[in-house]
Amino acid sequence: MIARRFRGPRDSGNGGYTCGVIADLVGNPAEVTLRAPPPLERPLRFDGRRLWAGHELVAEASRAGVAIEPPEPVSFDDAVEAATPDLGSPFPECFVCGHAREDGLRIFAAPVPGRDVVAAPWVPDESLVEPHFVWAALDCPGAYATGVPGRGTVVLARLAADVRRVPHPGERCVVIGWSLGDDGRKHEAGTVLLGEDGDMLGVGRALWIEPR
Repeated sequence: MIARRFRGPRDSGNGGYTCGVIADLVGNPAEVTLRAPPPLERPLRFDGRRLWAGHELVAEASRAGVAIEPPEPVSFDDAVEAATPDLGSPFPECFVCGHAREDGLRIFAAPVPGRDVVAAPWVPDESLVEPHFVWAALDCPGAYATGVPGRGTVVLARLAADVRRVPHPGERCVVIGWSLGDDGRKHEAGTVLLGEDGDMLGVGRALWIEPR
């Protein structure tokens, strides 16, 4: 069951968080493909490869690596300067990027001047140092990195991630997102979460789709 706290849109689970919960069951690294909006507060069943809500297929997962090369790091101070809440987002209550959430991750990725990347700081408390929260942190910055105007014009279809370690409570982390190209309505993006010493906590590769 996905608790309402971990919503993305108002009535469905945040994609990255949902993928991370499934990855906890599959093993790391993993790739998760979302087939339907993850329902909130409903019993879910995982059969070892697929997540079901009743007879509806919600997601499919498998073990898979993430073979991408991250860009040069962004400093914590530069990430703080770049970060900008998206006040026009149709998902103001998103657990990851929602500006209306005080109990979310509040990762407001935005362009870094002079770089083809977006970035934001993240300082997790002791309740957020689990692998599935690293997956969540790797989610929304990828949407902003696609360059598609407006966060609401792309939805997460697939996320592959490799979590190397979880952050320490209070660790000053930086999330970076960058475009990996597009094909029509399909957009790929990479994301990386860096720890306080610049080490890679997790890396992800996502496929985002512009709805028709």
